[in-house]
Amino acid sequence: MTASPIPSTDAAPLDVTAAAAAAAAEGSAPKMSKRQVLEALSGLLLGMFVSILAGTVVSTSMPRIIGDLGGNQAAFTWVVTSTLLATAVSTPLWGKFADLFSRKLLIQLSLGIFVLGSALAGFSQDTNTLIIFRVLQGLGAGGLAALSQIIMADIISPRERGRYMGLFGAVMALGTIGGPLVGGLITDSIGWRWNFFVAVPFAIVAIVLLQKTLHLPKLPAGKVVIDYFGAILLAGGVSLALIWVTMAGTQFEWLSATSWIMIGSAVALLVAFVIVELNVKNPIIPLSLFTNRTFTLAVIASISVGVAMFGTSVFLSQYMQLARGATPTESGLLTLPMIGGMLIASTVIGQLVSRYGKWKGWLVTGSLLMIAGMYLMGTLEYDTNYVLVSLYMFLLGAGVGMLMQNLVLIVQNTIAPKLLGVATSSVTFFRSLGGTVGVSVMGAVLGTSVASMMLQRSAELKAALVALGKPGKAIGQALANGTLPNVHELPASVRVIVESIYGQAVGGIFQVAAPLAIVTLIAVIFLPNKPLSTKTAVEKLAEQAAQVSTTTAEVAGVVSSGSAVTPDESEFQERDDLEPMAAGPAQRESR
Repeated sequence: MTASPIPSTDAAPLDVTAAAAAAAAEGSAPKMSKRQVLEALSGLLLGMFVSILAGTVVSTSMPRIIGDLGGNQAAFTWVVTSTLLATAVSTPLWGKFADLFSRKLLIQLSLGIFVLGSALAGFSQDTNTLIIFRVLQGLGAGGLAALSQIIMADIISPRERGRYMGLFGAVMALGTIGGPLVGGLITDSIGWRWNFFVAVPFAIVAIVLLQKTLHLPKLPAGKVVIDYFGAILLAGGVSLALIWVTMAGTQFEWLSATSWIMIGSAVALLVAFVIVELNVKNPIIPLSLFTNRTFTLAVIASISVGVAMFGTSVFLSQYMQLARGATPTESGLLTLPMIGGMLIASTVIGQLVSRYGKWKGWLVTGSLLMIAGMYLMGTLEYDTNYVLVSLYMFLLGAGVGMLMQNLVLIVQNTIAPKLLGVATSSVTFFRSLGGTVGVSVMGAVLGTSVASMMLQRSAELKAALVALGKPGKAIGQALANGTLPNVHELPASVRVIVESIYGQAVGGIFQVAAPLAIVTLIAVIFLPNKPLSTKTAVEKLAEQAAQVSTTTAEVAGVVSSGSAVTPDESEFQERDDLEPMAAGPAQRESR
């Protein structure tokens, strides 16, 4: 075996933070007290509250918003997926930026972009304008989703993180439970536009609080290289695929020439993205990460978690309002079991994971609950007993709650600290991508099913509309255009038909998504059951800096004595297992 080149000590600071390097020189990493951790989390928690509130406050009002703007089911789907798509595509970029720039500045910037997009959406005059501003909102949401997880890993070890999940659970509870209720009340009282403005004052306070309370070690200065070409290819490929899913079956046939052109172009862009990522020095998503078994399986599991999490939150509000005739306020109340299951599970299980250090069994349990919940949701009808609907929602919410944060946690526990940002954002990206694709597919299936069932019951519906006279003609025209109705305002004879159609159609889309939950279970079963670390990312970086210093000193001593050095092969094996190589061929050759 030939001796590998000894790394240059000049490159060492690029892998460690300034604080970590200083700590290494003293023989220990900086350790934050519980009070310091809580102070640092205060602004982060408020920032998360703003993002949750701005997202959930419009969830129950969206059917009303789309109806008032004259949109159809396709518009409804795109208003949602535009945000999810922007979130998914921007998340890896934010994660890459987090490894290069100030994370504190980045999370403040992402919060500002998010709330600006939300505020501008309140001035929308049609669905196209709303979609554009929701894209801006999604760009900020991608940063908040990735950076909050990265910053937590900086200051809290994987083993201790569950103890603080109670705080995050409380914030999530306040935002996810309060948001739909507040949004419904605002919509029913002063108008839906104010839903987009409500988060602005909270965001201003959060940015100021982050500035005062969040103190993170500065990253060392170095040459910044961003793979913008890869980002463009990724955004183009994913966007084109989603546009095809949304428009196929309505604007053109699924197997038409237009479909084949769009599919071929999307595949070509994504293949080009993979080629670029394999050869560029600083890839957006280092494909070498997939050599880490935990990362790969967590990504696979996260895709269907995204479908369950985003899909249910989007289409449950439609079910409650279009299949059960609820108002936006009532819809917020009726979906509480789903939210409650998610929050209770994530908070309680987080505490148990921290106390006992065991996570594998909870992920398997969460996967089983998600499978049960998805399949049971597939049995929904417009007149299904609400007690049963509540049970189905709770089971699904509990399953998602057990999986969502813990999948990110185990990746952060395994991956090298210098790849923390990009690895965390990559898992979040695939979860968001799963949700985006899921919502697009589920929305397309829902639109097709509703149109088909409307046609099947056209004679019955026509008779009910004719009996109403002139009002019935206006309602019939709106339904023919695909405009989402305010079901609770419809006459009883028409309402029962529309409710039964939407109830059966929503149940059908959960049947389509349910098999993905089985994929999550399989991926979770094969996850390596590695114990949770008790060290934060900063402490791990300090250890690496200390090892570099020690190795450099040893090498200097050996070189001065004229002896040869042969590295221990097992040392490199362990390093490769825990630290996938960061990027391109140049780095692989140097190692």
